[in-house]
Amino acid sequence: MNRDRILERIQHLLEAYHNGLLGGEKMPEDENPALPRDSKENYLYFTLPMALNYQRNSYTLWECANRMYGDNYARKVFDSRSVCEMDEEELRQILVKYRVALQPNRHPAIWHTLCQTIENRLDGDIRTLFWQNDCSVQKIKEFIQQHKKEFPYLGGNKICNYWLYVIGQRTDMEFCDWEALSIAPDTHVIQASVRLGILTGEEAEHPDAQLITAERWKELLVGSDFIPIALHTPLWLWSRGKFTIDI
Repeated sequence: MNRDRILERIQHLLEAYHNGLLGGEKMPEDENPALPRDSKENYLYFTLPMALNYQRNSYTLWECANRMYGDNYARKVFDSRSVCEMDEEELRQILVKYRVALQPNRHPAIWHTLCQTIENRLDGDIRTLFWQNDCSVQKIKEFIQQHKKEFPYLGGNKICNYWLYVIGQRTDMEFCDWEALSIAPDTHVIQASVRLGILTGEEAEHPDAQLITAERWKELLVGSDFIPIALHTPLWLWSRGKFTIDI
């Protein structure tokens, strides 16, 4: 791995991204009801669906979530207290109706567990998680790992980092240590990493490919001016566009 050459290509990729050359500039989370950035509701909107963003089309998930929020009756599933007081079958019907939940038992259970955590541990406000941990990415990730069962799927390496990245982009949250966010190694980021020569094709097929990818990026960027998570969107778009832009 030629570190200098890879860093040079990353710089070219960022320039292509900022010049609008990668195409597909719309990201999945652009599907949202445009809530006030600092509101509790906005933080919840970008938290609950994220926990179901596993092995599925992200664009479709957020389109479904936005449609569900637009339904005055269904919107209550974005309120943690309402969910905790809601009949289990009613929650299932709403999430399944809008195809936010594709697994009729597991997905509503994840949604309900997160709402219970917010109500019982975070005083009914997901923002408490950030405030109690000094708006520190590192402290927040450590807290979630200590209570992983209470944060189903959000505690996973890929989703946790990407969720915090989205929170930082879509809310008024200002983390004190952005550099603590690692690359969110989803399929597109892994493919882009192979293309850059950071991973081999064999490593990309390894069961621990996500961990290998995150660690390789961490090693690569030590001492550089790049913040790992800030590269996620350019890498994602580059791969999704089938690498038509030569860097």
